[in-house]
Amino acid sequence: MESNSEKLYYSISEVCSMTGLKPHVLRYWETAFPMLSPTKSQSGNRVYKPEEIRLIKLISRLLYEERYTIDGAKQKIEEMGNSSQQMNLELDATSVSAALIDSIKQELTDIISTLERDPMAVDKQEDTG
Repeated sequence: MESNSEKLYYSISEVCSMTGLKPHVLRYWETAFPMLSPTKSQSGNRVYKPEEIRLIKLISRLLYEERYTIDGAKQKIEEMGNSSQQMNLELDATSVSAALIDSIKQELTDIISTLERDPMAVDKQEDTG
């Protein structure tokens, strides 16, 4: 059974705990990344939706792990957004037959076994063709 414990909104302190970032970093990123714009509660506190948290984690990975500059990370995210809008091809699980899935699995298994073979070994199958 799938857990549906994801909240609709998270406070800045909760986001900081999840991401390991400081509040001032999140506030700065709001100015540097226009696509990051948390709403504010009635009391004026920032509240983050799950998709904004995913964006924060992406920004963090681009800046700290992949060593992008802020401008480079912004450009990369914009490119990813454009390509995902063009390539938004979600499959309906009911439209994919079990036979097709089995066929794809078999094809992937064949590819993996081909890649695992010794490239220096003579391929006997090609000699018989």
